[in-house]
Amino acid sequence: MASCKGVADVSMKNMRQVMPIGVDNFEEIVTKGYCFVDKTRFIKEILDGYSKVTLITRPRRFGKTLNLSMLRYFFTMENREKNRQLFAGLDIEKAGEEYMSRQGSRPVVFLTLKGAQARNFAGMLVKLSELVGDAYDRVGYLQDSEALSPRDKAYFAEVLKSGCSSEKLQFALANLARYLQKHHGCGAVLLLDEYDAPIISAWEHGYYGECIDFMRGFLSEAFKTNEALDFAVLTGVTRVSKESIFSGLNNLRVCSVLGGRYSDIFGFTQEEVDRLLAMCGLEERREELKRWYDGYLFGEREIYNPWSVISFIDNDCIFQPYWLNTSGNSILQTLLARIDARKEADLKGLLQGKTLSAPVNENIIYSDLNSDRDALYMMLLTSGYLKAVKTWKDENYEDWAALQIPNLEIRRAFRLEVEDNIVPHQGAIVLKDLMAAMTEGRAEDFAKYLSELLRDFVSFHDSDHNPESFYHGLLLGLSVWLDGRYRVESNKEAGYGRFDIAFFPLRENVPGVILELKTVKAQEEMEAAAKAALAQIEAKAYLAEFARQGVAAIWTYGIAFCGKKVWLEHK
Repeated sequence: MASCKGVADVSMKNMRQVMPIGVDNFEEIVTKGYCFVDKTRFIKEILDGYSKVTLITRPRRFGKTLNLSMLRYFFTMENREKNRQLFAGLDIEKAGEEYMSRQGSRPVVFLTLKGAQARNFAGMLVKLSELVGDAYDRVGYLQDSEALSPRDKAYFAEVLKSGCSSEKLQFALANLARYLQKHHGCGAVLLLDEYDAPIISAWEHGYYGECIDFMRGFLSEAFKTNEALDFAVLTGVTRVSKESIFSGLNNLRVCSVLGGRYSDIFGFTQEEVDRLLAMCGLEERREELKRWYDGYLFGEREIYNPWSVISFIDNDCIFQPYWLNTSGNSILQTLLARIDARKEADLKGLLQGKTLSAPVNENIIYSDLNSDRDALYMMLLTSGYLKAVKTWKDENYEDWAALQIPNLEIRRAFRLEVEDNIVPHQGAIVLKDLMAAMTEGRAEDFAKYLSELLRDFVSFHDSDHNPESFYHGLLLGLSVWLDGRYRVESNKEAGYGRFDIAFFPLRENVPGVILELKTVKAQEEMEAAAKAALAQIEAKAYLAEFARQGVAAIWTYGIAFCGKKVWLEHK
């Protein structure tokens, strides 16, 4: 592994010591006087350890975008001589002409999917079309290339106009590499940043199946047996299972937080932090900085959180959890809301400085997150909330890791973002199971869980005043558990009246749900009231609104309440 020499060398030219907060463009950092840490040895390591396709997973804000931007400026043929000056005096130039001879030698496609997050599949395709269209626009000269066929140029024009279908869009990245290879006569370099951002968004908002089907084609076409490809580097937070998205991609090298390859490239080493502090005259803050922001382990290399270090310097050396405020993590919050009593105790033990042993499976299959009870620990590890201080194989050759909280910043963040998002486990399980039973048409389970909810969490006094409005509000409030999967409407006019609550699915071929509610004063009246509520749905043609919106299958429920008792009829 190359040693770090670049911080002092580069930053002597940048005495303003302006921290690059939110700047992830390599050229801008070098030319505009920002103070930065030289990671150009990454280029040497990419060339020395050549792999056709490399996937690197690291937590957010650990320099993934900046490092891919650096690769782009080094390898691209565009503005070759100008870009060469960006690397003057840096580690890669000091490595010798053997490496610098590769500078400006390849056509490069650099694409970040961070902007392809959307609330539905159609929105994702629109955003992705725009991002891909921008990549095509940057090499617009290909439209006039004699190396491209009329068919190539016609497809090129479709992508530029964002006019191609989702099926054709799947070939966009692969085709762009092929066009560049045809025109320049050499293989292209593909740099794909935040490859998993649209997948995570899809899981959060209920269109995971559609997204994964599309992304499987989009990525496989680009990276699987692509003769136009010199090499590719992808980055993301998680390692999405090969079986679900990189199907058949046998040339993929995965470099995760548990591996040793590129362990000192993403984040700051102790040597780099010492040089940075010396330049800023902050050597006396070293030990406290170490307590706050050091402690990550990538492979066996101890690493500082780079975002927190530069934010600390930029904010007049005030210690606080900077990394926590950079973005949310709704997947983590969803997993935390479903933990059982044992996991709740485990997480609280971590806050007390204890070590937690957990099975290791870095292949994240998002469709299994709800049923995989160990997914929480892997999400905490890959997201940067935990570190693996030791790994081993048990007697069955299964992988295990000893997990700890890395540092004081994450301990504070853990308390804010982890402990505060833990719903009391009994209630969380009841609510999740209740809504799943309702949407899946399991009427007996729906009635059972609804009864448990009323028994354990509702007071008689809650339902005394205006009882029908109370139960209506209770069920409407529970609908937040279906956010991203259903559009919920309440008291809306349909057919010959107004239904109480309806759930319209956001994905095709998923049943809708409609609830009609009644309250009675005596338990012996409940059955008749529930049956009357169910009949009302049909008599007043409430289902017409579902038909109008193209929903063919609907679970219908008539529900009667009496205090903490419930009677349910369904069809």
